[in-house]
Amino acid sequence: MKIPGYGDLDIEDIVCDFNGTVAKEGILLADAAEVIEELTGKYRVHIITADTFGSVAAQVDRLGVELKILETGDHTTEKREYIETLGSTKCAAIGNGNNDLQMLQAAALGIAVIADEGCSVKTLMSADIVCRSGYEALALFAAPKRLIATLRK
Repeated sequence: MKIPGYGDLDIEDIVCDFNGTVAKEGILLADAAEVIEELTGKYRVHIITADTFGSVAAQVDRLGVELKILETGDHTTEKREYIETLGSTKCAAIGNGNNDLQMLQAAALGIAVIADEGCSVKTLMSADIVCRSGYEALALFAAPKRLIATLRK
């Protein structure tokens, strides 16, 4: 999509942190699940998580997403490297924590979420867009003119 004064965005992959972004205390939020299902026909949607509660796979299995369970102790670097592996110029990243900072910076479009967990100030300041929930962040891709309206100069 062409965004006046901003440039072109050609997003193919949407990478979401889980807890604090599309889930609360390990439980996938219903509104986020609905919009994820809608988006999987247009985009490759990825959930990236340490799976602190050990329940993510069972919750997202029906959604048609790619699930990436973090394997190292350095989640910040691992998340950034995941974006780079997918092709950062084709990725949007959505998150809220300090360990999401580099992921948002590496992606073509970084969206910070300020929900029940709050949002790291550093991550917030690195974002291209800030939303009040994971649902709102994901819904931008269901109605791309919202992205254009927010990012245009």
